[in-house]
Amino acid sequence: MKELEERIKKDGRVLGKDVLKVDSFLNHQIDPMLMEKMGEEFYEHFKDAGINKILTVESSGIAPAVMTGLKFQVPVVFARKHKSVTLSDDLYSSEVYSFTKKTSNHISIAKKYLSSDDKVLIIDDFLANGQAVNGLNTIIEAAGADLAGIGIVIEKSFQKGRQMIDKSGIPIYSLARITAFENGQVVFGEEDD
Repeated sequence: MKELEERIKKDGRVLGKDVLKVDSFLNHQIDPMLMEKMGEEFYEHFKDAGINKILTVESSGIAPAVMTGLKFQVPVVFARKHKSVTLSDDLYSSEVYSFTKKTSNHISIAKKYLSSDDKVLIIDDFLANGQAVNGLNTIIEAAGADLAGIGIVIEKSFQKGRQMIDKSGIPIYSLARITAFENGQVVFGEEDD
């Protein structure tokens, strides 16, 4: 998605050798017009997959997931990282390691929001090592639901997440694929079809 790539070039900041900071439009301050276009892109790519539920992890995946759900006209469910008093014990859960925060999170979804009747599209902000996708897939399998595809806003192709997903055979579509960070600049690879 050329508009996203241009926005990353303009407003993204490379931190170290493997972190991209995009908090001015994606995961702290959110550009709703750009999110809407992302939702349209994901819808166009997966519209024939029979999706009836969008799944993500809080919190940075919520904005693109909601816009995608709006285009599909289906519910969006996000896995919670922190158990609250309103979240019962009737949960699907998985452990997910956060690459950027260097911590593990226990993610959970109430069983009443995911079932074997669901054909799910995962939407997430970043794909690096594939831990969030892996954790969500564990929950999807526990529910007996069908994972129809994975939509990623920004993929860091130089890390192992994409290769892991490709081996699984699950359809994946990334809006921006980064192949390297060179001298503080982002290098983009081929777009997904």
